[in-house]
Amino acid sequence: MIGEYRRQWINYFEELGMQDFLAESLVVMIMVIITVMLGFIIDRITREVLLGLFERIAAKSKTDWDDLLIEKKVFSALAHLAPILFIFRLLPVIFEEYPAWHDGFITISRLFLTIFSMVIIFRILDAAKVIVRRFENFKDKPIDSFFQLAKIIIGIILGVLALSILANKSVGYFFGAFGAMTAVTMLVFRDTILGFIASIQLSANDMIRVGDWVQMEKYGADGDVIQINLTTVKVQNWDKTITTVPTYSFISDSFKNWRGMEETGARRIARSIHINQHSVKFCTPEMLERFKKIHILKGYVEGKEGEIKEYNEQQKVDTSHLSNGRRMTNLGTFRAYLLRYLQNHPKIDQNLTLLVRQLPPDEHGIPIQIYCFCKDIAWVNYEEVQSDIFDHTLAVIPQFDLEIFQTPSGSDVRDFAERLKP
Repeated sequence: MIGEYRRQWINYFEELGMQDFLAESLVVMIMVIITVMLGFIIDRITREVLLGLFERIAAKSKTDWDDLLIEKKVFSALAHLAPILFIFRLLPVIFEEYPAWHDGFITISRLFLTIFSMVIIFRILDAAKVIVRRFENFKDKPIDSFFQLAKIIIGIILGVLALSILANKSVGYFFGAFGAMTAVTMLVFRDTILGFIASIQLSANDMIRVGDWVQMEKYGADGDVIQINLTTVKVQNWDKTITTVPTYSFISDSFKNWRGMEETGARRIARSIHINQHSVKFCTPEMLERFKKIHILKGYVEGKEGEIKEYNEQQKVDTSHLSNGRRMTNLGTFRAYLLRYLQNHPKIDQNLTLLVRQLPPDEHGIPIQIYCFCKDIAWVNYEEVQSDIFDHTLAVIPQFDLEIFQTPSGSDVRDFAERLKP
């Protein structure tokens, strides 16, 4: 039918005195313009009607997946399909008497529809990713990696299909060629393949989730995981900078995940104070009487005095010399005080490890370590509790006739020089 109309128009222009070539060219141009204009009209109608219909359906439905399809412009892309099919169906018919143009438009239409299909599929995958992430079981899983892999596979398949259309070869021909280039393919997609394997291992072993606090010194990462992709993991550091770490590095390298601390609801305090060894001594009766006035220490001192006295009497120890028998020291009493102080602290978890221990002496003195767990894992609150504990510890040390070791400073040297003056 289109051919008959075209011939009638050509005859009409020839009767007006126009040459055959010009008449045919003008008729073809007019038909192309009319086809494109009709395509735009159909596009406008389908967008107004279909999108309006979909939006009304989505507004009335109780589910939200249809809202996501509208948000990701899936229906908007589908609305363009009708005018595109209309144009690409008519153009080859218009140029049916011109084989080169006819075949060219057939190839272009197939290629365009292939690319258009990929766009629609990618938008559907984007909507599906948002829907899946809303499920409680998948909120902290690296699902981005799997959707990225799906896009890569679909992109490769449709890319090969596009090449087969352009080259007029079968799809099997190109896949065979890719098979022969396996080594090159492995090299090009090395990071993608390793990332996919790592994503599966990370997910299967529950090694890392979105929201975990991780530390990876090799890459300078120390903060919360905000995104897990096929090839990279994004970590937002505490200074709000972003560190990008290869996904496979979480399998091949070591890293620290603080999730256990967050799930336990307690954060460890492990810090030492160095005591000057020269200040350690046996407790005198006067010192013990002074220590008994400390409320949390009174029971310990009285109990320890009785225990030591009983032991020395049983062993018939000559207590006239300090080196004989058992005696209490100011350092041991100080450790007992710190332990009881922590046991009575409202912010310290009493169900987890709690101890005050003496570490091996070194050139800086005797390290006395406080090892316990704070109930509040929030960084600011945790630091406040830790600082309060050590503020109190530093202030109470002189009450036990102990001295803190510190490297001499300018003021220390000046005070020493003043003492040497006659």
